Amino acid sequence: MAETIAFIGLGNMGSGMAANLAKAGYAVRAFDLSADALARAKGDGCTVAGSAAEAVSGADAVVTMLPAGKHVEAVYNGEVFGAAKSGALFMDCSTIDVVTARKVVEAATAQGFAMVDAPVSGGVAAASGGTLTFMVGGEAAAFGRAEPILSRMGKAVIHAGGAGAGQAAKICNNMLLGISMIGTCEAFALAEKLGLDAQVFFDISSKASGQCWSMTSYCPVPGPVPAAPSNRDYEGGFAAALMLKDLKLAMEAAAASNAATPMGAQAEALYQAFSNLGGAAKDFSGIIKLLDGSWCA
Repeated sequence: MAETIAFIGLGNMGSGMAANLAKAGYAVRAFDLSADALARAKGDGCTVAGSAAEAVSGADAVVTMLPAGKHVEAVYNGEVFGAAKSGALFMDCSTIDVVTARKVVEAATAQGFAMVDAPVSGGVAAASGGTLTFMVGGEAAAFGRAEPILSRMGKAVIHAGGAGAGQAAKICNNMLLGISMIGTCEAFALAEKLGLDAQVFFDISSKASGQCWSMTSYCPVPGPVPAAPSNRDYEGGFAAALMLKDLKLAMEAAAASNAATPMGAQAEALYQAFSNLGGAAKDFSGIIKLLDGSWCA
């Protein structure tokens, strides 16, 4: 396995991922703009670097977990490409647009590096627990090198196809998740209006044709699934702002590819409304409070 890994981007997801690589025995050089994030990484067994370029210098592999496509382009073009050693492997785990993902992978390949786009699914708890799912785009040889490293941070590492295919899989998956969560929330809100107890409705629907992940793993009403954010006033989990970001990426991709996504567009509009009313930081299942009329920013 690669002995030294540079990890750039130590947010809620990246910090847990970097910690798991360190636990697996890699020498992890970590960098983030946040001093608190760097202190946490040091406590998790990583070596702190003073810049992205310093982290990358001499590393066998580089993992990035950044907010948006513009940040990914800036970091790779501005610091990674110039500092990385010949033949290094790059894995971008950010969720960004397909066009930018392909552009950065192509630029890396042209300079003799191997690179994959490898966005994740699973949320903060899975990042900390090492149970993420990675959707990977890139050449087969690059995937072969990346898979052992990514598997130290996840339970499933799936090759989706060529460059950008990982991002395509991620935004399609999260569009489906956003739509299904809204449908689940509407069903619970209607059940309440009709006098059904939430637990009773869960017990029925979770074993009937309405069963879905949004219900059985992430139930938007308190009680039926104890680990769900609904039991913590919708704190933690996957922020509504991040769901909105992914839905916007999906709608951009749909427009560019002339795909019909009416439900995705409606989901984007509803999460935009929820965010505008102060729900951006709440877990995305908290949109039930907008739908049932109980939301108060």
